[in-house]
Amino acid sequence: MNTPASDSRAMMLTAPGQPLQFVSRRTPRPGTGDLLLRVHACGVCRTDLHIVDRELPDPALPRVPGHEIVGVVEAVGPGVSRFREGDRVGVPWLGGACGSCAFCLEQRENLCDAPRFTGYDCDGGYAEHAVARAEFCFALPDTFDDLHAAPLLCAGLIGYRALRMADNARSIAIYGFGAAAHLVAQVAIWQQREVYAFTRPGDTDGQQFARSLGCAWAGDATMQAPGVDAALIFAPAGELVPAALRATRKGGVVVCAGIHMTDIPSFPYEILWGERVVRSVANLTRADGEEFLALAAQVPVRTTIEAYPLAQANEALSALRAGRVRGAAVLDCR
Repeated sequence: MNTPASDSRAMMLTAPGQPLQFVSRRTPRPGTGDLLLRVHACGVCRTDLHIVDRELPDPALPRVPGHEIVGVVEAVGPGVSRFREGDRVGVPWLGGACGSCAFCLEQRENLCDAPRFTGYDCDGGYAEHAVARAEFCFALPDTFDDLHAAPLLCAGLIGYRALRMADNARSIAIYGFGAAAHLVAQVAIWQQREVYAFTRPGDTDGQQFARSLGCAWAGDATMQAPGVDAALIFAPAGELVPAALRATRKGGVVVCAGIHMTDIPSFPYEILWGERVVRSVANLTRADGEEFLALAAQVPVRTTIEAYPLAQANEALSALRAGRVRGAAVLDCR
C-alpha cells in the first residue's frame, strides 16, 4: 500500500477478509475534545476478528483496528481539561455517543442511535499512536501494567456488564472460556458465586485453566451443567443458547455477551418456559467502565495474557481464530 512520508506505524485493514498491512503514516493530530495517545498496548479482541473476517458489516476502510488501548497522553486537543500530557489512559470500544438521542438521555449510551466505535468507525490501537475522545477515556488503576491492563477495556468491561445482567445468581455457567470469561469468572468467584466453565470439546488445557482460577467445575460445551441460576455465553456460537437454557433453572437468565453470534437454532418452548429469560449485552457505558476498573483493582483481577509485537497482529488474530490463546492476546506497541 502506498503511503505518504510519515513518522508513525500501524497495522491497517485495507480490505475485509485480508491480512492487516503494516504501514507508515503521519502521526494523527487531536481535534477539539481529543487526546493523542502514544499507544503502549492494545488487546486483541474477538470483535476485531469479526471486523477482519467480515462478520460485522461495512467497516469504514482503510481502518486501524483495536479497542482495548492503553497509552500515554502525548497531546491534548482544544477543550480538554480532564487529562493532561503524561497521563496514562485506557480507550474502550465505545468511542463516542451522540448525547441527545432517547437512549443517551436515559443514561443508556451503550444503545446510542449514532455511536462511534473505536477501531470500527474511527482508527483504533493497533498502532504506535491513536486519537480518542477524552470524555470516553478512562484513568487506569496503577495495579495493572500496560499489557495486563489492556484486556480490562473490553473483555473485562463486557464480562462485567454480562455478570450484572445475571443479577444475584448464585451459580453461573460460562460458555467460551477466553479473554472475557477468565476475567469475569474471577469477579464472580470473589463475589462468592459458584462458577462452571464450558470450553470447546477437547480443550483440556482451557478446563484446567478455569479450575486454576477457582471455578467449581470445568468441562466441554457438549456436557450438561448441573442446574445453574444464570448462564453467560461469550463464544459466538448460537447453538449454545439452547444448551444454556437447558442448564438454567426456572427463573434464570441466559446472557449472550458477544457483538456477533451465529444463528440460534429453533428449540422447544419447554426449555424457555418457567420464566427463563434470554437477553443480549450491547456495548458498554462509561459508568460500567468506572465501576469495573475500580472493582478489578479491589479483587484484584489477574489478567492472563499472551503478548505479540505490533507487527505480528495477524499472528495474534490467527491464534485467537484457532482458539489457541490462553486468556487474552495483547499487542505490545512500544
